[in-house]
Amino acid sequence: MTVYLDNNATTRVDPAVVKAMLPFLTDQFGNPSSAHGFGAFAGAALAKARRQLQALIGAEFDDEITFTSGGTESDNAAILSALEVMPCRTEIVTSAVEHPAVLTLCAHLEETRRAKVHRIPVDRHGRLNVDAYRAALTPNVAVVSIMWANNETGTIFPVAKLAELAKEVGAIFHTDAVQAVGKLSIDLKSTAIDMLSLSSHKFHGPKGVGALFVKRGVPFQPLIKGGHQESDRRAGTENTPGIVGLGVAAELALKSMDDETARIKWLRDTLENGLVQRVPNSVVNGDPLERLPNTANIAFEDIEGGHGILHLLDREGVVCSSGSACTSGSAEPSHVLRAMKMPHGAVRFSFARDNGQGDVDRVLEVLPSIVERLRHAHSSGSNGWSAEDLQGIPGLSGGRTGVHS
Repeated sequence: MTVYLDNNATTRVDPAVVKAMLPFLTDQFGNPSSAHGFGAFAGAALAKARRQLQALIGAEFDDEITFTSGGTESDNAAILSALEVMPCRTEIVTSAVEHPAVLTLCAHLEETRRAKVHRIPVDRHGRLNVDAYRAALTPNVAVVSIMWANNETGTIFPVAKLAELAKEVGAIFHTDAVQAVGKLSIDLKSTAIDMLSLSSHKFHGPKGVGALFVKRGVPFQPLIKGGHQESDRRAGTENTPGIVGLGVAAELALKSMDDETARIKWLRDTLENGLVQRVPNSVVNGDPLERLPNTANIAFEDIEGGHGILHLLDREGVVCSSGSACTSGSAEPSHVLRAMKMPHGAVRFSFARDNGQGDVDRVLEVLPSIVERLRHAHSSGSNGWSAEDLQGIPGLSGGRTGVHS
């Protein structure tokens, strides 16, 4: 039996979501832009999904929501649009711990458009340096892009306040809320946030579909140009089955959020407390108070990176991660942990409504001995492990220690 604790990477599609999508993959396959009744049925389904998502994020108007292919497209569309509609401004403010969808684009814009990017540092808990943020805000800033909650540590940023500060200098404020939507209560109409990105598969919807919120009145230039779909904000035939699934997932998230948040937080805290008690020299990363209720990021001293732990947990049927799924493959600490000046690799456990006490018990059963064995292997060679035991573990493959393979 698999214990799945990598829900910040992706969640299982809810069966009710699959059921709602199926007709639009089979009988009701009309193009929502078609003028006939067959197409109008699909168009009505999109309108319903827009209202369902509007309710989840507290948007004032349903036409503020543009459906996209996911968080990365939404992030790119928001930042590039802001630069186009404010051509006299050439600066971007972001954080050092953003998702690669933002950081990679910003680095590209530095090279190709000579944009000046301010990457605001964080402290050892992953909290934004607000003084440095204030100092970076000038009339030259076109767009601020700060995530609502960090995907690795779960640390929540004060985006409502940050948006207000950005508006004082006339900058457009965008937030990547991919990890926050469906986990935190959001009421956009009460904030100064101009744009928000989200992705369906983070809250039990299908992959390949997301949305970009653009507050009414905020100027916008589409990233994808062509037809008149999505009120001229995103050309291309809409992914009707995916959008329907997103809408149902949003409705389910809104209904279950209060009860599930408390339960999931209890599971997270039980896991963290149990590991800290059982495993010496372990530490919980992230803001102790302002953190996503589902995310536990735990570092273990004297272990190089988290990949050895992940490899051995996987053998025990426990699925988790060392950080963003979009940056997997490196044995080095992630850019988030480096920005926090955390020298050790870490493991991220992320819960969702499918998880229960048995999942926590299984991790507490197998992980302490895994950490102990890896620490011995790191300090004294293979410690009697066979080549098969060590195969595939970064830094230990072939019996080597202290060297990344």
